Amino acid sequence: MILVVDMNSAENPFGFSEFVLPIVSIAEKLEKCDVNHYLEVNEKSLNGYDKIILSGSALKNTVTLDQTARFTWLKDCGKPVLGICAGMQTIGLVFGGHMEKCREIGMTEIATVKANILFSSTFKVYALHNYALVPSAEFEMLAESANCVHAIKHKHKAVYGVLFHPEVRNKEVVERFISAFHVDRRI
Repeated sequence: MILVVDMNSAENPFGFSEFVLPIVSIAEKLEKCDVNHYLEVNEKSLNGYDKIILSGSALKNTVTLDQTARFTWLKDCGKPVLGICAGMQTIGLVFGGHMEKCREIGMTEIATVKANILFSSTFKVYALHNYALVPSAEFEMLAESANCVHAIKHKHKAVYGVLFHPEVRNKEVVERFISAFHVDRRI
């Protein structure tokens, strides 16, 4: 079962439709999923979920970047995690990375720099961000654009992040994440 975490501020009701529901529509084709707002998520609330996806948020909605203490559960979480845009940025900050200005809006070409389960080669993505993550040494860079890091993976955990929006274009990235960590519950 998948937990999709809504990373939008409570004051932005449009973010749910734009950034969360598209992820749910991709995920539900593969596994059952629930959605919780980030304010409702803690270590205890993760019980019963096999994997976690942190959604993106609107361009000016950077509320989670100032609330990393709410996400310290990521450090001890033994479940696969995929952070999308604000989700990746939040993951990176929790693990000691920092942000730098990098505005990319629209179609952006990224290149894979390290083999991984989510994608390969050079391809076009939909980007929508004002800031990029400079990850800590705990992460490997998986892909980059001409301007910034676009994908990361923790060196010892199944924690991934993509700065681009696969729920808009490249839905297979979300599908591959889910399929790579599929749990057969029929046993």
